Amino acid sequence: MRRLQALAAVFAGVLCLAAAADPADRLPDPAQEARARAIFQDVRCLVCQNESIDDSEAELAADLRKVVREQVRAGRSDAEVKRFLTDRYGEFVLLTPAFSWMNLALWGGPFAVVLLGAGLLLTRLRNRSAEAELSPAEAERVRRLSESDPA
Repeated sequence: MRRLQALAAVFAGVLCLAAAADPADRLPDPAQEARARAIFQDVRCLVCQNESIDDSEAELAADLRKVVREQVRAGRSDAEVKRFLTDRYGEFVLLTPAFSWMNLALWGGPFAVVLLGAGLLLTRLRNRSAEAELSPAEAERVRRLSESDPA
């Protein structure tokens, strides 16, 4: 009896998950729906910002899911759909942005600044130790003062 109850609970959970997405929104072609769902995983919810539109419950995410499904239904490729979204919302809409020199500068810039700062610090420390050496005249004066010191 317990097994039957556990099985019924699992079955009910699966049905709840299946009912979570509105069937009216789904594409009739399972292959197109699978493509759309794959694209959902790579598109950022602009409200939640750290979730994909597949995971988000925000109204804007639902609207973006509809847009993606319309684009897939129209026969556009994944790249064309993503380009459409980036043209409309900017590159921020993608969870994994494309490689570009601007992105490289954005992500590599802080490391370059730290390396430059470390290099300047080392150069400064080396020059400081060279500046700390006394000239022969100063060394002679210090020697004379230390000899005449009554300590």
